[in-house]
Amino acid sequence: MARESTLRFGAQTDEMTSLLRIVNMVRTGEAATRPEIGRVTGLGRGVVTQRVDHAIEMGYLADGEFGPSSGGRAPRTLRFRGDAGRIVVCALGALHIHVGVALLDGDVIDQEHAPWDIARGPAETLDKALSMIDEVLARTPDVPVWGIGVGVPGPVDFDSGRPVAPPIMPGWNGFDVRRRFEQRYDAPVWVDNDVNLLTFGERARRDDDRLDLIYCKMGSGIGAGLLSHGRIHRGVNGAAGDIGHVRVRDSDALCRCGKIGCLEAVAGGWAMIRDALAEIEAGATGVLATAVADDEELTPELISIAAENGDALAIRLVQRSARVVGESIAALVNMFNPSVIVIGGAMAGAGELLLAEVRQRVYELSLPLATRDLTIAQSVNDRREPLRGGVEMVREQLFEVTFPRWFGDGRPTVVAIRGALEAVA
Repeated sequence: MARESTLRFGAQTDEMTSLLRIVNMVRTGEAATRPEIGRVTGLGRGVVTQRVDHAIEMGYLADGEFGPSSGGRAPRTLRFRGDAGRIVVCALGALHIHVGVALLDGDVIDQEHAPWDIARGPAETLDKALSMIDEVLARTPDVPVWGIGVGVPGPVDFDSGRPVAPPIMPGWNGFDVRRRFEQRYDAPVWVDNDVNLLTFGERARRDDDRLDLIYCKMGSGIGAGLLSHGRIHRGVNGAAGDIGHVRVRDSDALCRCGKIGCLEAVAGGWAMIRDALAEIEAGATGVLATAVADDEELTPELISIAAENGDALAIRLVQRSARVVGESIAALVNMFNPSVIVIGGAMAGAGELLLAEVRQRVYELSLPLATRDLTIAQSVNDRREPLRGGVEMVREQLFEVTFPRWFGDGRPTVVAIRGALEAVA
């Protein structure tokens, strides 16, 4: 189902407004031929032809195959020029960097992935990310970059593109991430929390314009993305969904953020590793104990796999984490009333073992009306998901938020996007 346009048309000439509308209709699939455009807009055949020819000259549209005939000559279809530009995505994780390049219609055409510790700081990390992006762009056709999406594993002020006191990102607080990318590629940049990128990916996969969804990422840390009526809810400062730092009752565990009793300090992947090492030191045996004895590094992924394979210690850790996370999600369900909860992240690899515990706590602690039509599911465990989500985030900003402001230029520019966002604010 095509997403209907939510463009806010600015003060423009009637010609430019109708031209913009026609391009957007073809882009979203609302109309695919000149006769269809005429029926939807009410414009005459000659005006439609003129506008379409103009859009083709500007590089937005191109003729496609012939469509089905309704009795006369078959009309030629139109297509949006998804190959006219590129969208770049850089997904930074706690222990990795993932970059990709996509067409304007959302298809990821190339990517690179590398292990990396985000604690090495913004200068080294962005140098590495930019070099990876350059490598990928060098393998794709030489067309302009229209937009860049960056995801970081911490709170972000979306308007400024700056991380805000991220617990696992020393040196990143207030760092102007956006500027480095703008200077390198001369393209507008949007920076968001990594969980929001995953939430965008779920929206695209489910193709539901009115979806109410919570995406809970259980990895080294814990966070949530909130989708309300198909729109990401970031909150006034970008802190919405940061459930990893809500207080867990009766807990005195010290969190990486410096507070006591945070959900992440009790149930996050790094907390599971801490607890696993303590139990192994106390005499626990099994797969995890063997891994430690062999100098293998414990990770949330390893614990999840061991739990799936029946390791008793790993099962206890996963189930305990899932129960506590389920309690926090239940509070969100009562307040937010979503139709879908998606559990993702490294710990989601434990599969039904983890989901069963989350479901039990959510259904036990939530109101019956809030869970009547609720689905709780595991995410698609695909490394490319942050890239797809980042592309969707950029496409939303380009074509649904700022399109009228830069349309006449033929491609988005940093100056035009900044002006558009200031006008929206």
